[in-house]
Amino acid sequence: MQRDRQDARGVDKLFRITERGSTVAQEVRGGVVTFFTMAYIIVLNPLILGFAKDVDGKFLGGGSAPDLEAIAAGTALVAGVMTILMGVVANYPLALATGLGLNAFVAFSIASQMTWADAMGLVVLEGLVILVLVLTGFRAAVFHAVPAQLKVAISVGIGLFIALIGFVDAGWVRRIPDAAATTVPVQLGGNGTLQGWPVAVFCFGLLLVIGLYVKKVKGAILISIAATTVLAVAVEQIAKIGPAGTPGSKDYDTHAWTLNVPALPDKIVDTPHFDTLGQFSLLGSFESVGVVTALLFVFTLMLADFFDTMGTMTAIGAEGGLLDKDGVPPNPQRILVVDSIAAAAGGAAGVSSNTSYIESASGVGEGARTGLASVVTGVLFLASTVLAPLVAIIPNEAAVPALVLVGFLMMQQVRNISWDDVEIAIPAFLTIVLMPFTYSISVGIGAGFVTYVFIKAVRGRAGSVHPLLWVVSALFVVYFAIDPIKQLLA
Repeated sequence: MQRDRQDARGVDKLFRITERGSTVAQEVRGGVVTFFTMAYIIVLNPLILGFAKDVDGKFLGGGSAPDLEAIAAGTALVAGVMTILMGVVANYPLALATGLGLNAFVAFSIASQMTWADAMGLVVLEGLVILVLVLTGFRAAVFHAVPAQLKVAISVGIGLFIALIGFVDAGWVRRIPDAAATTVPVQLGGNGTLQGWPVAVFCFGLLLVIGLYVKKVKGAILISIAATTVLAVAVEQIAKIGPAGTPGSKDYDTHAWTLNVPALPDKIVDTPHFDTLGQFSLLGSFESVGVVTALLFVFTLMLADFFDTMGTMTAIGAEGGLLDKDGVPPNPQRILVVDSIAAAAGGAAGVSSNTSYIESASGVGEGARTGLASVVTGVLFLASTVLAPLVAIIPNEAAVPALVLVGFLMMQQVRNISWDDVEIAIPAFLTIVLMPFTYSISVGIGAGFVTYVFIKAVRGRAGSVHPLLWVVSALFVVYFAIDPIKQLLA
């Protein structure tokens, strides 16, 4: 009994749990919730990377057929290790996994021009470059140079972004198949109406988590995920709905489950294999596509990764009340170091760049305030390498209602922006709206930076802009114009 008390005090002191106004129970709940809201990446990453062929016609891992199980195992392994590292080293409730968007760029824009080993080598190189920028203080300096109210706008924009992710993943909002021939790119459900039992399950989960939250029930998000999963399993057992299929394909079923089918598995444990680990060539891409093209690929990956994490760690800190008066979270240098290592680790493991996940906000919404929550999330990722059938029970429709609620919580910070001051209001507005509109955190941040500098210059106040913001804004101009630049250089 005494040893248990001493251990508890040791954990409390190590992670500063009481100091940050939390409890071990809150941290554990928060870590579990974060895992459930981002466990989809274990299934989704193999679908994005696994079916794309490289320039030699080979699939990831070097085979002639997709190896989805190896990609899933590698995805969970790297996410688990790096998330635990974030918790122990940086003591921050932030989880990491393969970055969505980045993995698609690697699969469809990079690997199509070189071998998979060369493509993953570029990812490793990008992570190492960012690590150097962190260790030299450049990345932290850029973060400190951003005006506090723009940091608020980043948090608000991310709130809207993750709410949209929740609605899209649940099938409440869907892309219109012939969007190019219409004036509206998205719509309610599959044909302007809500379709299928999975969406009904999502609606149940959303109302449940809202009801529990307004009643101030502890563990509201975790309870809603568990209860909605039980309902989803029951619905699948009765209705035999099945998977929706590949998004965008002709046989995609808008009435079915968007990713995981919540059926009871035949087995709970499965032996993983990690065939993608170590499958990278650090400099092979320079021979495959030339120095200029390879460097442009590294630049594109780096800029997206660089600013996504800055926005994410700010938003998480704001939601958890962890930011100081300048909008800076605790241990920012350590957070950025771990994130940079994760980018390189993802490439070295053959599962694409790993980055910080905004879904961590769901765990913060459940009460997480320290790195202990990240340790819990990381352990669950590691466990999922052998418990993949069990993880697959939880469908998107049961997990993403948490994202909608957290989006609301993050949106509340909008009142801290001076909307009467056009020098900050217009950049803040563009930052907020372009994140969900473009499905990209980096695009919103870039638009905000560029317009902030532009407005200051137009009003004759260029000297008040931090020199680093001029540099970063210029880099974003290059980022936005990357395609014509490629054509010009070609």
